[in-house]
Amino acid sequence: MFGLSNKWMVPVTEDKSTGFIDPTKEDFARFREMDRPGPVHMLNLLKFRDKAAYDDGTIATGFEAYRNYARESGPIFERLGGRQVWAGRPELTLIGPQKETWDLAFIAEYPSKDAFVAMLRDPDYRKAVRHRQAAVADSRLIRMQPGEPGAHFGEMTLDLSDEKASL
Repeated sequence: MFGLSNKWMVPVTEDKSTGFIDPTKEDFARFREMDRPGPVHMLNLLKFRDKAAYDDGTIATGFEAYRNYARESGPIFERLGGRQVWAGRPELTLIGPQKETWDLAFIAEYPSKDAFVAMLRDPDYRKAVRHRQAAVADSRLIRMQPGEPGAHFGEMTLDLSDEKASL
C-alpha cells in the first residue's frame, strides 16, 4: 500500500495536537450518502508528529508509526481492491496558507465508496488505525471523483450528474 522508505523522512518542526486526524461522524455519514457508482479517489495530505502519541507509551517517531500503519493496513486495502495511484512529498505551498505544510501526499483509489467503508469497518484495520492516530499531527482526506485527462493541459473529462462533461 504505502511503501514508505526513509527517503520520505522530513524534519517536523511543529507538533500540533489539535489537527484533523479522524473524520467526524457527520462527515463519515455524508461520505456514505454519496452513492456514485465507480471508483473513489482519496487525496491524503499528512503532517507527522515529531514523536508518535501512543496511548500505551510506545516510543516511535510519527514517521515510524505511520510506516507501522501502512504495513498493517496495506493487506486490507489491497484485499478490498485499493491501490495507490500517486504519491509525493510536498515541497512548497505556492498558493494557500503557508502555515499549512505537509510531509506526505498521496492518492489512494478504492473501487467504490463501499470498499472504503468496508476498510474502515474491518476489525484488523481498526487495530492498525491506532498507528495512524499516533503518527499524524494534522491531515486532510479529500474524496474525489476520478476523471480522464485530455490530450492538452487543462482538458479533462468528468462525469457530472450522469452527463459526460468536457473541460
